[in-house]
Amino acid sequence: MPHSPSRRRTPLREFQLIEALHRRYGKTGPNVIRGIGDDAAVVTPVKNHEMVVTTDLLVEGVHFDLKTASFEDIGYKAAVANLSDIAAMGAKPNYLLVSLAIPRSQSASEMQRLYRGLMLACRPYGVELVGGDTSASRHGLFLNIVLIGSVPVGCALTRGGAQAGDLLYLTGTIGDSLAGLRVLSARHGHKQSLPPVKPSTQELTRRHLRPTPRVEMGQALSRQRLATAAIDVSDGLSGDVRHICTQSRVGVEIEVDALPISAALRKFAGMNKQDPIDVALQGGEDYELLFTVAPRSCKKVEQLGRKVDCLVSCIGIIKPVSYGLRIKDQSGVLHPLPMLSYQHFSAAHNLHREKSWSR
Repeated sequence: MPHSPSRRRTPLREFQLIEALHRRYGKTGPNVIRGIGDDAAVVTPVKNHEMVVTTDLLVEGVHFDLKTASFEDIGYKAAVANLSDIAAMGAKPNYLLVSLAIPRSQSASEMQRLYRGLMLACRPYGVELVGGDTSASRHGLFLNIVLIGSVPVGCALTRGGAQAGDLLYLTGTIGDSLAGLRVLSARHGHKQSLPPVKPSTQELTRRHLRPTPRVEMGQALSRQRLATAAIDVSDGLSGDVRHICTQSRVGVEIEVDALPISAALRKFAGMNKQDPIDVALQGGEDYELLFTVAPRSCKKVEQLGRKVDCLVSCIGIIKPVSYGLRIKDQSGVLHPLPMLSYQHFSAAHNLHREKSWSR
């Protein structure tokens, strides 16, 4: 449920918040020598593993809106954004550090709810909270996450290993999160949102507020040496595939008919006179894995998907860099792959994202 002000608001005090977090989350496993409460955490490195570190900064009004998300939702999704980065590297997430800049309008109970959401997302993977920082904020809530993981030496997946002839795979479905955001925005009267829709959109809003990080899939792709390159879909497929192509110095051909689009998204797009392909290409924050696979490993990847109960779809093929980035429509006609993904600092990106690649 979206945030609603409480009648009784406990004033926020930094040291009391830290002590409450220590009591609730301070119990850690044997690899954490010192966690919450010291100037820095002390952990024992995992033997024969390399450390993988990621961080994300989330800003109120840019990455989340308190009108459309609860504090638990915000914490959960912040954790997933980082868990997904670790998954894309084929690593195991281990340790979490959280820094907050908190406006005076927020209460201690609201921040504890945010941490509950964070740990709800992290606990299934054995992630331990080992530290962080707090500060006052004059301009909304700021949340920064640092997540530390580990991967066997030499097994980390990167964006730079794709080769011409590799097949391009995607987990799950895409575009659902963006559709869910539009549903939530419409319900709360945002001017540029789509009108509310009557049929159930619970699955779309769930995919936006509580996405699933593909941690098990990423680790298995790394452990079995199946993926040649990987990235998570956080900014949108049309932009994230570019990162693989740029880092690997390759081109790509994507098949529109192969894109995994959920029945819920197709229904939503149809009722709102939208092209579901446009939503799928531009929609970010699905946190699915996009990865490349040598043809000889395709059967193993598909078997792996069934084993970990994760839909995997082959959506295209890697080409030589001279081929460029192209997408084949339902009629077999090739088009340049448009850039529809979210880009920070781009004044024109919202207008650009509304243009259909097929028109």
